[in-house]
Amino acid sequence: FHQACSPSVQAARCYARPVRRKRKDIPSHLDDLPPTMLKKDYANVPVINSVDDVVKRLLSLEMASQREKVRIKTQQLVEKVRRSPSDNGSFEVQTAILTAKIRTLEEHLQRHPKDKNNRRYMLMAMDRRRKLLAYLRRVRFDAFENTCKQLNIQYTPPPAYSRRISKRWLVKKAFCIKVFQEVQKLKAAERLKRRERQAQVRAAQE
Repeated sequence: FHQACSPSVQAARCYARPVRRKRKDIPSHLDDLPPTMLKKDYANVPVINSVDDVVKRLLSLEMASQREKVRIKTQQLVEKVRRSPSDNGSFEVQTAILTAKIRTLEEHLQRHPKDKNNRRYMLMAMDRRRKLLAYLRRVRFDAFENTCKQLNIQYTPPPAYSRRISKRWLVKKAFCIKVFQEVQKLKAAERLKRRERQAQVRAAQE
């Protein structure tokens, strides 16, 4: 039979046991989807109202996968900003699709911060969305404001381009200024000679 361990050995074993960190409850952008909502493929089926409650539960979002919930959330965001019921490719619709993708990847990276591949996809999607919003801001400002408001996006315009000042750049700038001043002196001398010739011609005509 096994000999009983002393209290000091039991304490040492408990001390050496790895500590399991509790995962924090990360808020999701899919939390506002009601679990009783039907899946996208069964929402418009006319027979769905006459089926059993168990079947409705199996076809609802309560039993749906993450991908199915993301599809429904993407459709909801698209419905907020689309120009018409047949609009499936405008800049507003593309921005809504990218927003749903970005938020899904952000939640994934909060749980798995070392996933570099998905982080790259998220940065690419954010860059694409930034370009679409910049175009909307430049061409259709009312659509840009409505898109940012409906999708809860805080758009920050890119900073103005600024050149890093170096010694070589300062020397080049001083040289360009000196050349410009010399050219202006030559042009002023030519203008003065032209005026003198015009004055001599007028005096000869008189």
